[in-house]
Amino acid sequence: MKYIVCEKPQEFLLKETNIPEPKDGEVLLKIKRIGICGTDIHAFGGTQPYFEYPRILGHELAAEYIKGNAEGFKPGDKVTFIPYFNCGKCVACRNGLTNCCVNIKVFGVHIDGGMAEYVSIPEQYLLHGQGLDYDKLALVEPLAIAAHGVRRAAVKPTDTVLVMGAGPIGIGLIQFAKIAGAKVIVMDINDYRLNFCKEQLNADETINPLNDDVAAKLAELTNGDMANVVIDATGNQKVMNSAFNYISHGGRFVLVGLQKGELSFSHPDFHKRESTLMSSRNATIEDFEYVMKCLKEGKIDPKKYITHRTSFDEMINDFGKLIDPKNNVIKALIEVE
Repeated sequence: MKYIVCEKPQEFLLKETNIPEPKDGEVLLKIKRIGICGTDIHAFGGTQPYFEYPRILGHELAAEYIKGNAEGFKPGDKVTFIPYFNCGKCVACRNGLTNCCVNIKVFGVHIDGGMAEYVSIPEQYLLHGQGLDYDKLALVEPLAIAAHGVRRAAVKPTDTVLVMGAGPIGIGLIQFAKIAGAKVIVMDINDYRLNFCKEQLNADETINPLNDDVAAKLAELTNGDMANVVIDATGNQKVMNSAFNYISHGGRFVLVGLQKGELSFSHPDFHKRESTLMSSRNATIEDFEYVMKCLKEGKIDPKKYITHRTSFDEMINDFGKLIDPKNNVIKALIEVE
């Protein structure tokens, strides 16, 4: 089988190896779709925390079930899976927080992932496709991350939510915040993405920091209240630090994006607001199930933001174009046949 490995920052290689033979408790899957995500981009660029090279990337996956002994699954089934392999024993796992397991192994980050024609995974992480096609199944994982972030923020209809970053995760955050009934303001430096969010996702307002004083614009849009919920999906240190100025009194700041540096903010300003700061990592089975329910009910149509595709054999040649903001990529999928 063929696979693609990130040998070191800025270098992908196409290689061949044997098709894996599943061990007891594992299943063999044929990969059909691979979503290109921010983690892959940061890993390729050398800016991804928790990362070692060489590494096979890829954890936004849709696949065909080939063989194994997983109960309720048969060859030919469309599937996806939870790519966060947990220990089941640590303090987080004992409390049902498998998404932040002390010993977590994220597929495609801590261990080799799904940029391959076949993978073998533990059967406990398999999810039935529930009638969804491969395109939608490949987007369940990033949507689950967004759903988890909105759940962490406890978004409610009376909230005004500022989503910072209108990439694929940000788009999911917008959609789940809207489903929760909140007013949503989107911040990004890409006008194409901002227009997309207004026209396709019904974002209420947009802010471009290249054109606007963000704090002043946000105050104008909220009658001086600022945002009850601020969610970062940029992974940009400067943006995260500036966002402490955008939180309302009694507001919540949720970090979905990830960067290597330190956060810096004024304690008195943060304290007087009785603000809440929290991170949001990965997702749980509840988030995956909620996402698939929303997809089945048509509350989310991810196909409207699959804007670019490439084949497995052409991915290395196309990767530069797929991550270039000039090409207006919202979401890119790799098709494996």
